[in-house]
Amino acid sequence: MTRYIAILLFSFLISCSNYGQLTYITKLPKKLKENSGMVVRKDSTVWFVNDGGNQDKIYQISTKGKIIKELKVKNAKNKDWEDMARDNDGNVYIADTGNNANKRKDLVIYKIPDPDKVKGDKIEAELIELNFPEQKKFPPKKKNLHFDTEAIFYAKDSLYLITKNRSHPFSGKAMIYRIPAKKGKYKASYLGEFIPCTDFSTCKITAADISPDGKTIALLGYGKLWLFTNFDLSNFFKGELKTIDLGIRTQLESVSFLTNKTLLLSDEELHKNGRNLYSYSIK
Repeated sequence: MTRYIAILLFSFLISCSNYGQLTYITKLPKKLKENSGMVVRKDSTVWFVNDGGNQDKIYQISTKGKIIKELKVKNAKNKDWEDMARDNDGNVYIADTGNNANKRKDLVIYKIPDPDKVKGDKIEAELIELNFPEQKKFPPKKKNLHFDTEAIFYAKDSLYLITKNRSHPFSGKAMIYRIPAKKGKYKASYLGEFIPCTDFSTCKITAADISPDGKTIALLGYGKLWLFTNFDLSNFFKGELKTIDLGIRTQLESVSFLTNKTLLLSDEELHKNGRNLYSYSIK
């Protein structure tokens, strides 16, 4: 914890208004130009993945932006890796659920054993295959492009998926699904939907996580953060919602709780901006 406090103090000294309400921690390695998901270790280092077209690897990164370790996921293919989640046993889930055009019929989440305990440079995955019963056409009409998914989190033996809206005209609607967090083929259970906001540039949900105490769910967008509290997991979107404008308009793609009140966030590199790791303190 002393190390964590020192990191935040250093970050505060070098932060600037360009990052809005976020505190800059470090520049991420060039290999993570298209970082799209992360989970935090207890020592505050972070495991990352890149999105589609990149290597089938996960990367352990220090808070100084250095690569500590790379692991190849042997029986996986990075078609469009997005968010990551971690369960209480240390297993990590990689969501290959990116679906920009809403055409995919091969959505899968890779479940890998605790990568912190792997001694080599490869790791084996179990496959959690899924589909959305509500999707009837591939792709659907433009007004129904609701089945891209870049946000997942783990809670109580289940994975929760929140869709990224790509509809035209843009409705802002996000749909919530749940599947078991174990190997198999599943029809995702539809839990409901909500509209975080209706601005096309900031209201698409790109990542999610739940706090260690299970009391706060964070959803991320391109410049906005949505925090749910006082909820029931089956319909958490009906809990108390706080919308936070982060004051930054980069391509924020990843969010993960470091503590119950501190988030880590990252963005992709776009037009020579981004590829940074940040922190945010929940007030």
